[in-house]
Amino acid sequence: MNRQQLLPDSAHLPVIEDLAALVLAAKPLMDVRAPVEFHEGAFPRTTNLPLMNDAERAAIGKRYKEAGQDEAILLGLKLVSGEQQAERIAAWERFASEHPDGALYCFRGGLRSRISQQWLYAETGIAYPRVAGGYKALRRYLLDELASLPQRYQAYVLSGRTGSGKTKFLQTIQQAIDLEQLAKHRGSAFGAMLRPQPSQIDFENALATQLLQQLAKGHTQLVFEDESRNIGSIHLPDSVFFSLRAAPLILLETSQAERLELTYQEYIPDMLQGFQQQLADPQQAFSAFSRYLLTSLAKVQKRLGGVRYARALEQMHLALAQQEKTGEARLHQAWIEFLLTDYYDPMYDYQISQKSERVVFVGDAQAVQEFLASRLMV
Repeated sequence: MNRQQLLPDSAHLPVIEDLAALVLAAKPLMDVRAPVEFHEGAFPRTTNLPLMNDAERAAIGKRYKEAGQDEAILLGLKLVSGEQQAERIAAWERFASEHPDGALYCFRGGLRSRISQQWLYAETGIAYPRVAGGYKALRRYLLDELASLPQRYQAYVLSGRTGSGKTKFLQTIQQAIDLEQLAKHRGSAFGAMLRPQPSQIDFENALATQLLQQLAKGHTQLVFEDESRNIGSIHLPDSVFFSLRAAPLILLETSQAERLELTYQEYIPDMLQGFQQQLADPQQAFSAFSRYLLTSLAKVQKRLGGVRYARALEQMHLALAQQEKTGEARLHQAWIEFLLTDYYDPMYDYQISQKSERVVFVGDAQAVQEFLASRLMV
């Protein structure tokens, strides 16, 4: 039996070759690679419905090395047959029915996507398109675009003291890229979110996709929040990071009282509610919430120094104890205000002093909104 006899005939089935159009249309994608490949990196709006699971992929890979491609294909057809094959085709059919405008891909757009496409068509009559070149081609396209994209728009960087509501402000602007949302992290010691951070590859793919979509809308001025090189475990690509370091800087001013309230709301009631939604047992939720606060504070222990860390830790323990006993959480404002004024504000003042020549506007939320309205042209 030769290779052509082993492969299903998929030459008549649709293939998407225009990767730019695929990205701009934000089409839902079906990834038929093994789960281990998918978790290393994928694309926005992608669902993993593998042709082979991890164990099957490993066995077929071993057979390929030992006996060649034809024997590997034969083993694959043996492993993915009967009930397993029917279940996987049924999952593909559900996805294709729910997302008729989508497409499927494998790693290189070769055997796995062709087999999946042909099996789906043979069983259901659905001629679902596959992506030419698969994951590898689409990833390469996005990386190439990411390297040059900052040259195609004017970036503005929104800065301000911790707790000034920068992220909330960005959400009111259409021409904004929310890097923290993409990274699933708020960019500080207390910045961990309840959902895990994406892989670096996922972040880069999502960032490139959003930038391309913004440019396609004619948005050639974009606003970013002021970020360091790393957002949690994610690091900004060089092209984007260095462009932001040179971009005009806008400072959002917020009163101390409002900063305290915004920070308290985000890190105390909102975080506890998130843990309660995630964990059914109230005591487990509160324990997880407490660990989150204590672990976050420990991350800045060295920078705070022994005396300041001990003070903040004592205030946090007192607040947690009262909150667990009575439900009253306002004692948390003591350590929050202490960190804002004694730790974050001096650090911010120093950082701004190092880039004061880039500052083009300073004002409250309304004033910044008006300033940006005069600058963001569509």
